Amino acid sequence: MRVKGVFRHNVSSKKHRMNVKAIVLSGIIFISTTAMIAQENNAEKIVQANLDAYNAHDIELFMSFFSDDIAMHNFKDSKQTASGINEVRAIYEPYFKASPNLHSKILKRTVFDNKVIDHEYITGASGSSDPFEIVLIYEVEDTKIVKMTAIRKRN
Repeated sequence: MRVKGVFRHNVSSKKHRMNVKAIVLSGIIFISTTAMIAQENNAEKIVQANLDAYNAHDIELFMSFFSDDIAMHNFKDSKQTASGINEVRAIYEPYFKASPNLHSKILKRTVFDNKVIDHEYITGASGSSDPFEIVLIYEVEDTKIVKMTAIRKRN
């Protein structure tokens, strides 16, 4: 039956209701998956921008990606090595000044939810010609890095 240019369909059929439910459920799954991917991509973009600032030795830009209450930890003993933006700046500002050739290359990156795990190869640290490897686990909330955990090789 046609009413004012619109076709009226019998929506009471069980098959049609099941199709509508399947479409709605598919839409919910798609939106949830899209939101999760967006969070992962957002975390990765923030960590990459932070790394780019690190490699450019731009302390102001580098610091802008950390939350005010950033926490830095060692994985081995769970010891907190810095608490808050001022302590992190106190570590990195002199480090950048003492490391004119500082550069980090990502060997492997894994993104999982709001966490980014980077296996890094670092050269030029504190003027040294000896490279080293480190794994950093970044946790991102909204647009800021809130926690960094460092895993170092055994000596």
